[in-house]
Amino acid sequence: MDKKRVFSGIQASGSLHLGNYLGAVSNWVKMQEEYDNYFCVVDLHTITVYQEPKQLRAAVREVAGLLFAAGIREERSVVYVQSHVRAHSELAWILNCITPMGWLHRMTQFKEKSDQHKEEVSVGLFDYPVLQAADILLYDTHLVPVGEDQKQHVELCRDIAQRFNFRYGDVFTLPEAFIPPVGGRVMGLTNPEKKMSKSEEKLDDAIFLLDPPDRIRSKIKKATTDSLKEIRFDESRPGINNLLTIYQLLTGKEKESVENYFADKSYKDLKEELAEVVIESLKPLQERYKELTGEKGYLDSMLERGAERAESYAERKLQKIYRKIGLR
Repeated sequence: MDKKRVFSGIQASGSLHLGNYLGAVSNWVKMQEEYDNYFCVVDLHTITVYQEPKQLRAAVREVAGLLFAAGIREERSVVYVQSHVRAHSELAWILNCITPMGWLHRMTQFKEKSDQHKEEVSVGLFDYPVLQAADILLYDTHLVPVGEDQKQHVELCRDIAQRFNFRYGDVFTLPEAFIPPVGGRVMGLTNPEKKMSKSEEKLDDAIFLLDPPDRIRSKIKKATTDSLKEIRFDESRPGINNLLTIYQLLTGKEKESVENYFADKSYKDLKEELAEVVIESLKPLQERYKELTGEKGYLDSMLERGAERAESYAERKLQKIYRKIGLR
């Protein structure tokens, strides 16, 4: 391959928000020219926590539509739904058979989620990182764009790949985590000490990509700040730092330029100007999304083509794996 391959997945557990866009999707768009890209709506990961079936079907289509609307281009990237390519599930079972349970017990995210859900924790949630490893390894991935909270999963994926390669010969490429230097963690508006979340109970905590202008203005108006007056980047002041970070990422300005611009302005000015920047930034995406979903069958046909391209590569890889372990 002339280009390094990138794989990344995104869950369909709720509407995409500004944190998803600035921390992940916008970086995927930029990477399209430089890398060979596979972007997946990971619906099998999504059902590790119960989803209402009708809502799940709608969410999968919405997330996929937003990826295309944000600038992911069909001719540059393979976009598909995880469950539409059966090789993901099949490889996950094979990897389960070589992955020690002790490795999974060390996964920080499982510990956090199991504390939240307690008795409702599924085997799937425990096994989530192995399916994620299958997603990545199936396509000979070189780079996996992730936030800091997912870095441990990529490291586990490497461990699984090395264990498999040691037993059966060189089959898997060892992936590396790619963490964007800026925007990897956009924080919540009402709780700026936690990453913006689409599953946050307080709906005002996140700006969703399909939020109308008035809703965006209302949410930013309620955003947490502090009792100081100076507007500058400062991680010890999470509220103001988060609002400035969002403004910087959407405008592309340098930190010093942003601070100089708001030097003589109030928090009210910052929030009002940020709201308009967010609205104008999301306007083209929202218009494109309406176009994609307005024509019956158009989005589905795009996903079908993506699944066919993904399956073509995945099936060849899976057959090689089968032969290596003696199943063929």
